[in-house]
Amino acid sequence: MGLLDNKTAIVTGSSRGIGAEVAKYLAAEGAAVVVNYRQKAPRANKVVAEVEAAGGRAAAVGADLTTQAGVQALASAAMENFGSLDVLVLNASGGMESGMEEGYALKLNRDAQVNMLNAAVPLMPEGSRVVFVTSHQAHFIDTVPTMPDYEPVARSKRAGEDALRELVPSLAEKGISLVVVSGDMIEGTVTATLLDRSNPGAIEARRAEAGKLYSVSEFAAEVAKMVTADVETGHTEYVGGADYFDKATTDKSNS
Repeated sequence: MGLLDNKTAIVTGSSRGIGAEVAKYLAAEGAAVVVNYRQKAPRANKVVAEVEAAGGRAAAVGADLTTQAGVQALASAAMENFGSLDVLVLNASGGMESGMEEGYALKLNRDAQVNMLNAAVPLMPEGSRVVFVTSHQAHFIDTVPTMPDYEPVARSKRAGEDALRELVPSLAEKGISLVVVSGDMIEGTVTATLLDRSNPGAIEARRAEAGKLYSVSEFAAEVAKMVTADVETGHTEYVGGADYFDKATTDKSNS
């Protein structure tokens, strides 16, 4: 018996990286998983094939979460494919890609997160859980400075977290809980690669400062655990980067 038998999970941005690994972990616990992608269908289909080869259930669904049609299609896909929606992992994020419209980071990291949740909630029964994935660089942005290249994205992700937290009381009325997972820089992610490209040596410097950076798979395992963890709604789970707490506390005491 898996912890998520007879449950259905949507994992946004799950055709690669952290999202793909989270999808596989949840499927291993028995969940039917909707694997979401924006453009790269072959990547998403590969994740589905890996889940099915391991005996799990999954479906790949293309949806642009910055559009209302996209969020509605993704929420509906859970019901159409598996007949329920019990878990929503808000993993998709971005803003460092080149050639995107002005304000794209806020559109994806705040507005799309709220819109996706609002589309999912009417389908989610009591006892369902929402997990929002963020970074320490974003979560602590008001007290701990981050790299200038990343600051606009960090602020947009913090805005997304704040907007989701405002919904905690209304979610609680429906018996739905929200958990935030905040992680230090993760080795091998797209964001880390882009940051290192714009600021060479950034990842190595952060690794030296923190002592250890989690791998994609290690961090995804922590995210997946929070889907079934016995914690209060609004809980923040911190993964790695213990020095951030010292910095945040120091900054607050000096302000």
